[in-house]
Amino acid sequence: MFKVTAVVGRNGSGKTLYIERLRRKIASDKVRYIAFTDSYGVNVDGQYYLQLRWNQHDIDHETPTVGELLQRAYQLAGEDTPERQQLKERLYELFHMECLLDKYIITLSSGELRKFQLTKTLFANPRLLIMDNPFIGLDAETRDQLKDLLLLLAKERDMEIMLVLSKTDDIPAFVSKVIEIKEGAEDSEYSEYSEDSEYSEYSEVSAYYAQQEAVPAHVLSDEKRQALLDLPYHDNDYQCQRVVAMKQVTIRYGERTILKDLDWTVMNGERWALSGQNGSGKSTLLSLICADNPQSYACDITLFDRPRGSGESIWDIKKHIGYVSPEMHRSYKRNLPVIRIVASGLMDSIGLYAVPNPQDYERCRWWLDIFGIASLADRPFLQLSSGEQRLVLLARAFVKDPQLIILDEPLHGLDLWNRRLVKDVIETFCQRRNKTMIMVTHYQEELPAGITHQKFLARNL
Repeated sequence: MFKVTAVVGRNGSGKTLYIERLRRKIASDKVRYIAFTDSYGVNVDGQYYLQLRWNQHDIDHETPTVGELLQRAYQLAGEDTPERQQLKERLYELFHMECLLDKYIITLSSGELRKFQLTKTLFANPRLLIMDNPFIGLDAETRDQLKDLLLLLAKERDMEIMLVLSKTDDIPAFVSKVIEIKEGAEDSEYSEYSEDSEYSEYSEVSAYYAQQEAVPAHVLSDEKRQALLDLPYHDNDYQCQRVVAMKQVTIRYGERTILKDLDWTVMNGERWALSGQNGSGKSTLLSLICADNPQSYACDITLFDRPRGSGESIWDIKKHIGYVSPEMHRSYKRNLPVIRIVASGLMDSIGLYAVPNPQDYERCRWWLDIFGIASLADRPFLQLSSGEQRLVLLARAFVKDPQLIILDEPLHGLDLWNRRLVKDVIETFCQRRNKTMIMVTHYQEELPAGITHQKFLARNL
C-alpha cells in the first residue's frame, strides 16, 4: 500500500525541526527534501536582493536558463532510461515547463520558481520525498494537478511521501497518516528539536479533523480591534483621489511580453483582489507601483495623483505604501532582531541603517502585539519559523500606517489560526478612512471581507 504522511502543527511548533531530525536519522541519498517556504530563494553569486528578477541588467551570458539547469539536474540524477524520459515529459507537461525553458532563472515568478524546484527534485525519483509547504504559491489548477501527480507517484513507484503543511485544509484526501506536532520544539538556543515535544498520530485524515477545534469567526480581540480603529489619521498625507492610474502599460523582457496595454485605476478607499495564473504578471504589476521595476518610469503611471517622473523620488512613493511579498521575504537574509526588522518598515529599507527613537520602537512593539508575536521582539529573525517570519514582515508592512497596503500572498505559510488573525487585522485596517488595499492570493477563501473590486490577469503565451 502506498504511504503518504502529512506533518502538521501551529506556526513555531517545530514541524521543520522535526523533519530535520528525521532526515539526520535516515541519512540516505534516496531521501529528497524540498522546502517551499518564502525564506527559500534563488541566489546568484551568493546574493539575493529585493525584486532581483526585474533588474534585467544583471543578466549576462553566464546567467543560467531554466532549461540548462533542469537538463543538468536530469543528467546528474541518473541514467537516461525510457522510464526516466517518460517521467521528465510528464513533469514538463504538468508544470508547463516548455514555455519556461528559455527563461533566465532570476526572472521566474514565485509560482514558477516552485514548479522549477519541484521538477528538479522529482528527477531524482527518491524513495522518500519530503515536501515542506508544496502547495503555496501555486494557482488552483496547478495545486490540483500536483495532488494528482503525488498520488500517482505514491501508487506506481516505490516512493514514500511526507508533506509538511501549515495550511491544514490543504491535506490531500489520499494521505494515509497525519502527524500533528503539538508544542514548540525549539530549546533555549533555538537549534535542536526537543524529544520531549508532544505529537499525535492519526491513521486517517478524517480522524485528525475530528479532533481539531474550530477556528473562531474572529481571532483579533475586541480590545485590539478598537485600538486599531482608533489610530490617529494623518490628514495632510491623504488628499489624493487616484491612488494608482495606469494607461496602456506594457512590460517586455526581450521577446517576452509580461503585461500588454494594461489600463487600471485604483481609487482612494478601494480594496482590490488581484488574481491570475502563475507567471501572469501579478508581482510585476505590483513592482511598477512600488517603483522596484526599472521600467516603471517608462510607463504612463500616476500614483497618489502625481504622474510618475514628475519630480518625486522612490522614497516619496514608498512612504505611502506598506508592502509584503514572497520576494521581500526571500530578501531578508540578515539575522537582525525582530524589532529591528519591523522598524526597517518605517524607513523602507531591508536592513536598519539608522537607530529609531523610543517612540518608533514603541510603535513597532504595538504592531507586533497586534499580530500576536510581541514575545518575539528580541528573537533573531532567521531563527524563527517561516510562518513567524511572515507575521513579522506583515507587522513591518503596517507599522507606518500606510495609505496603500499591498499584500502579495500575505498568508503564505500561516496556520489556520494565524490566517484568521491576519484577515481580522486587514479587515479592520481597511475600515479606516483613506485606506486602500491591493491583495494577491491564489486562494479565494483567503480574501478578507470588504473586497470592492477584482482584477484577473491572463498569462501572455
